[in-house]
Amino acid sequence: MNANAPAVTSAATRIPIGAAGHEEPRGLGLVNYFACFRGIVWREVLRYLHQRERFFSALVRPMIWLFIFAAGFRQTLGVSIIPPYQSYVLYEEFIMPGLIGMILLFNAMQSSLSMVYDRETGAMRTLLVSPFPRSFLLLSKLLGGVCVALLQVYAFLLVAYFWEITPGTFQDVSLFTMFDPAPWFSGGGISEPIITPLFSVPGWAQPFAGYITVVPALILAGLMLGSLALFMSSVIKQLENFAGVMNFVIFPMFFASSALYPLWRIREASPLLYEICRLNPFTYGVELIRFGFYGQIDTVSLLVVTACTILFLAAAVFAYNPSKGLIARRGGPGGSAA
Repeated sequence: MNANAPAVTSAATRIPIGAAGHEEPRGLGLVNYFACFRGIVWREVLRYLHQRERFFSALVRPMIWLFIFAAGFRQTLGVSIIPPYQSYVLYEEFIMPGLIGMILLFNAMQSSLSMVYDRETGAMRTLLVSPFPRSFLLLSKLLGGVCVALLQVYAFLLVAYFWEITPGTFQDVSLFTMFDPAPWFSGGGISEPIITPLFSVPGWAQPFAGYITVVPALILAGLMLGSLALFMSSVIKQLENFAGVMNFVIFPMFFASSALYPLWRIREASPLLYEICRLNPFTYGVELIRFGFYGQIDTVSLLVVTACTILFLAAAVFAYNPSKGLIARRGGPGGSAA
């Protein structure tokens, strides 16, 4: 090798290779991170826009529950005045947060399916061998899935709005409030809350305020469910196993929660099922969304969802570590071990 040869820069890794063969890593700037983040998120959005059947299937499931099952249960299932509601509400309004949670849950599992597909086709290897930290890459893909979920949620809310179902219509003085978390540990949501006013909502904005105040809850719940699905994608070996995951993960999480019935109703029917619902992270995601529609914060739900998001995301990052995680036991992120 010529000792006077100029340094060569790799376009893929941006690492200059010196004449003596030493590699000197060059730091990545914010522009590089933003370009990578934008590319991953935009890829997820484009994939969603090109899959029209995915859009309609995401709407059909909650619409069936909203327009068919809710109409039948309206006369048989009463919903008492529990936080965040300040008056009796129709069953359709009560299950709206649960149906939105269903959209987030199924979208997270669809993202999990795409991760399995990318691993089988080798696209995952291309992503993980980039110079960016693995945690940043997985978080970017996770946020891309959340962006897609938000599009699906607001498409569903638009349909419900024309059906005259508008969750989050502020009542009384329409104050953003924080509620006492104690009911979730002691009474299952049956006690008087402690109200702390934060700021008021103008009268003209009250019918639509809930659609804005619920956004942080949607993002956080989507991150929790997406992190769980991301970890599960490291466990699923083949696409054929995805149907089994749906049967043993998605449906138990959805039905064993407060998505369709108040927790006090579940406790009256089965104390054991009530305890299972309280241990289900999906329950707290639904309640976070429910309170978010009314500009309120359920502190326990916020803490549980945040903790579960951190735990699931850390497990996913570990599982996708080629040298330590579950991927390493299958011969790397590009495919399964023989």
